[in-house]
Amino acid sequence: MPLVGMTHNHDLIQRYVSHLRFEKRLSDRTLALYSEDLRKLNQWAHEAGLADLTLINASQLRRWMAQMHADGRSPRGIALILSGWRGFFHWLGKEGLIQANPLSGLRAPKAAKPLPKALNVDDAVQLAQHRPEHTDPWLQARDTAMVELLYSSGLRVGELIGLDVQASSHAKGWIDFHAGEAHVLGKGSKRRTVPVGQQALLALSNWLAIRSSGLPANVTAPTALFVGQRATRLTAQAVWQRLRLRGLQAGIAAPVHPHMLRHSFASHVLQSSGDLRGVQELLGHANISTTQVYTRLDYQHLAKTYDAAHPRARKK
Repeated sequence: MPLVGMTHNHDLIQRYVSHLRFEKRLSDRTLALYSEDLRKLNQWAHEAGLADLTLINASQLRRWMAQMHADGRSPRGIALILSGWRGFFHWLGKEGLIQANPLSGLRAPKAAKPLPKALNVDDAVQLAQHRPEHTDPWLQARDTAMVELLYSSGLRVGELIGLDVQASSHAKGWIDFHAGEAHVLGKGSKRRTVPVGQQALLALSNWLAIRSSGLPANVTAPTALFVGQRATRLTAQAVWQRLRLRGLQAGIAAPVHPHMLRHSFASHVLQSSGDLRGVQELLGHANISTTQVYTRLDYQHLAKTYDAAHPRARKK
């Protein structure tokens, strides 16, 4: 590239960065990131023999996107770079230097949907069985019942805190101890019934046996199954906090949260049964594709077993 072209491109970039600094009031760190991305664009334009950044076309940009992808840049990283470039070309258009934005219609590679985080069976059991020392027996009974129910039935946290002690026309959900079932109101106001395991039923019975003893004497018995010490229905945030604390106390490496127990429930049932449709029904998923993500978790489990056990899979 002739020196005049390099100088011209550098001046364009500096004018754009000044525009971002004084008119958009972006931070110094953001400006540095944009400058670096535009420097890379300038370098590729130079290697392609383009004397002016205004001459870049969609075909060249598509090729550079593919090169970034081949070099190991993540889809999210490519998307961030394209966002900076798109703003630059938009500014060039407003300045009357290009007729159309060459990035129009170009999208970064689709990022793979992250796998839901699930505990392994041993950690899930350890969390359920853990009994922290020096913990109020009332809180311990309540938290144990919540963990057992979340893991036993795959409830969402909203479904858990919506449970009442007794069935009624106003109740969002309740436990049928005789049938061993939980009736819940899920997403889209859809009701579903899920089985409750014996350990969860036992933990719930223990909780109900002492539930009233920890409540203020001057309050009317609350309808909510899971309440705080002020007799009010637990919030989702409170459940998250209690599970996080219990996970730390139980020595679980990953930060534990309610949806992790739902993921663990789905993954472990699928590993044991292979019944994808059944897991879909238990989770209350409207679409089977939502449930299929757990087949990837199941495959990861099998792959680890293979790597550990197969003599030809072991690394020397």
